[in-house]
Amino acid sequence: MEKSGMDKDIAYDDSEAESYESDSASDLEKAQTWRRRSPNRFQRRDATSSYSSSSRETSGSHQRLLHTSPVKRKSGFYGYRIPPKVAKYMCWAVLSTLIIFVLFLIRASYTSSRQVENGTVEKSPPKPPPWEAFPFLKRYHGGIRSLVGKKASVPEYPREDERGQNITAESRPPKQETKPVPKSVVFNPYSAVDGNHGERHECFLDQDGKVKIPRVHYYPGVMNGFPDPIMGSHEVLGLRNDMCFERFGRLGPYGYGYSVKRGGTGAGLYGDREGAEDIWTDSGSVSEVDYRDIVWAEVQATCANKNAKRFHPLEKATGNLFLDLGVESAQAKDGVEDPAPVEDDSTVGKREITDVPTSKNESTTEKKEPEKRITLLPRTAILIRTWWDFHYTVEDVLYLRSLITELSLLSGGEFTVHFLVHVRDDNVPIWADKKIYDRVLENALPAEFRGMGVLWSERQMGLIYGGIQESFFRDLPVHGVYRSTFMPVQYFSHQHPEYDFVWNWEMDVRYTGHWYHFFDQIRKWTKAQPRKGLWERNGRFYIPSVHGSWEDFKQMVRVQTEMGTDSPNNIWSSLKSTNPSNTNSPAAPQSKADKSIWGPEPPPDVLPAQENPTPPTTYEKDHYEWGVGEESDLITFNPLFDPDGTTWFFTEDITGYNTTASLPPRRAAITTTSRLSKRLLTIMHRETVLKRHTMFSEMWPASVSLHHGLKAVYAPHPMYIDRRWPPSYLAAVMNGGRNGASGGARTSVYGGREHNFKGTT
Repeated sequence: MEKSGMDKDIAYDDSEAESYESDSASDLEKAQTWRRRSPNRFQRRDATSSYSSSSRETSGSHQRLLHTSPVKRKSGFYGYRIPPKVAKYMCWAVLSTLIIFVLFLIRASYTSSRQVENGTVEKSPPKPPPWEAFPFLKRYHGGIRSLVGKKASVPEYPREDERGQNITAESRPPKQETKPVPKSVVFNPYSAVDGNHGERHECFLDQDGKVKIPRVHYYPGVMNGFPDPIMGSHEVLGLRNDMCFERFGRLGPYGYGYSVKRGGTGAGLYGDREGAEDIWTDSGSVSEVDYRDIVWAEVQATCANKNAKRFHPLEKATGNLFLDLGVESAQAKDGVEDPAPVEDDSTVGKREITDVPTSKNESTTEKKEPEKRITLLPRTAILIRTWWDFHYTVEDVLYLRSLITELSLLSGGEFTVHFLVHVRDDNVPIWADKKIYDRVLENALPAEFRGMGVLWSERQMGLIYGGIQESFFRDLPVHGVYRSTFMPVQYFSHQHPEYDFVWNWEMDVRYTGHWYHFFDQIRKWTKAQPRKGLWERNGRFYIPSVHGSWEDFKQMVRVQTEMGTDSPNNIWSSLKSTNPSNTNSPAAPQSKADKSIWGPEPPPDVLPAQENPTPPTTYEKDHYEWGVGEESDLITFNPLFDPDGTTWFFTEDITGYNTTASLPPRRAAITTTSRLSKRLLTIMHRETVLKRHTMFSEMWPASVSLHHGLKAVYAPHPMYIDRRWPPSYLAAVMNGGRNGASGGARTSVYGGREHNFKGTT
């Protein structure tokens, strides 16, 4: 009988097993290998065979007599076995992919770090600030044909409705019918006899006194619906806000509106020229001035000499080129003798001189006329900051002519204009050779302004103010113009003590009104400010539509300082490190109220007090009297905020002070345009020379004033804005610091939130 296929397989397996058992022990490994190659066959054998393939197994004779059929198992799933060659290629592919991925990560990390260093990181556009959603104002450009009286005009902004809605059709100013251009009027803020300061002698644009100075013209009234300033106030400072200046009336006297062949600038010759000729026809004998022949240095010196008796007598300046920066006083330059010296009192600008008979033979018994007492005026210098390769446009020339004419000539020499020219190449030794100095200075200014310049360089400041620790804060040198703007100013004052005050004036500052009117009113208002609560008021923006009158604002600041506020911004003001070297130390708990500043606030290592003013009484007993009538040592056009705790970039740019325990108290005012007294500049000079102290430019004068108890005042000049900000929201943003101030907390507008100033002017 033939065996089935399965039996054949089993028989085949048994025969092979028997032959394998007869082999020697050395063939055991081969048998095991063979078994691994034929697992299915061994399974079948194990289930049916009656013999043992190993001595360790039980003999088949001990099995049961009744042979049980093998248990049928479900056949398992056995995956396809990848061929070795294919597996090898797959392993190489996975390994190559991993290597390429790692290399890609390394390259991406390097590229990202380089982009961060170069500042070229592409970021998703940030969310626009809320003020960009506010609508633009529309009544800034109404034209001179829409002029109405100030009281008749309804300002477009700010309104009582603070929700920021557009003006409805009913509330818009009525459309004006076409009217002829009104006649312009001469603006004259001067007087022939200025109080007790003596007679002001007229000055001219030539040496012979034949070319009269043309005057600025204005139009009475304002454009219908013209917005009011949102910050600052005309009324508080005494500035006029009931008139309108137009391009021909404002700039025409300085060469705007007529050709170069006639001595003008050639600008304004085309387009609408209505009213352009009024400034010449209404000025009597004054005609268009040929400015090609004007030498401003000579004209300014002549005017100063004619009015010399109205001012303090000159103090002799040094004649060394290296020391005095190459400037001589106007009187010394023309060989004019100084007036006789007079007694000086403790208040700057209030020295008096008495005119008495000069005849030696006059009898003492004769009846004499009452003595005429004259209060001498202080001398003020205006330093226009520029550099040696600055390109002067037509607009720049018009602007400079207006400054010199209105501040120096028409005032009778109350101001003297100089150009403080920065030589940017430190390898030019302007301090060592006069020929080099003269050559550089001649090429640095337009021909009409030559003789008014003063050169300086950063290397020169490094020689004068040596020994200052170099920190390269934000990769900038400590003697550089950006970090130490006032170094050349304080040294200029040190070498020219004839100037009681110095204005540091930037080239990019513009004012649409009259220069003398603005400067004079600022001086008078700051002089009348009391010292009580002054530093606290200095640290806030004045917003009339929110704060009310100036008196209301003053009392509000007092309450905020003495009692504190519940503003959530105070939370951020407490995040101050008590030790600058340990940024992880917790801040000390702060009280809700602030300490009022009363007198000097010196750090431990400040220059010893010499001329520091002291309060005549306590803060509580003073009735807003101390400081009234005192000239300000520092005048700024932005609040003097506390940079401590803010995100302002230069709050820690402090050099030479002991900062182991804490940073010194300090204040700052954005932009360096300011007026500084000789007393302040002298202290700044001595602090730098003797103590090696200095700070960032916008922080240095204000902090020195704070340390030495000098009078510093922020003048709240009118500021306009181009969008319809809700006034209450604007006040919260601008005064977003501690206790309603503009600084002292991370929520301050200074630093990362300065974008809110866009659109202000």
